[in-house]
Amino acid sequence: METITVERTIAAPPQEVFDWCSNTTNYERTAWVLRDRLIQPGEAAAWGLGAVRAHTWLIGRFRERITRYDPPRSFDYVVERSVPPISHKGATMTFTTVPGGTRVVWTSTVDVGSIVGKVARTVVGHVFGRILAACDKALTTKSGPV
Repeated sequence: METITVERTIAAPPQEVFDWCSNTTNYERTAWVLRDRLIQPGEAAAWGLGAVRAHTWLIGRFRERITRYDPPRSFDYVVERSVPPISHKGATMTFTTVPGGTRVVWTSTVDVGSIVGKVARTVVGHVFGRILAACDKALTTKSGPV
């Protein structure tokens, strides 16, 4: 089992950071993410509880469901299907007010075996980091709508 954790402080209020990160079409601002779309809207918010989203990354395709939604503090999701197949145990993104902005902690746990797990931790951790860097750039330079 591998747990991947990426952290970053973004100089923006928690609600803005939460909104940007929960709308995964924003992830396309990185070279690693080719396409993201909302397949099924959530109950109280489009990207909220029960939402189903699909991602095409350079490393695979993923179908995820939002399993907990607590704006602007956190949300959880689980990968329901993927190519290549993974056994995803769940992920959480938390957003905490800190001096200078919002601290984002993104944690995801997969059960893929020791060698594959180490590669997954490195590559997925890198992609998560690039996504949070894109969020930082978008919110701190106001580079367009989110």
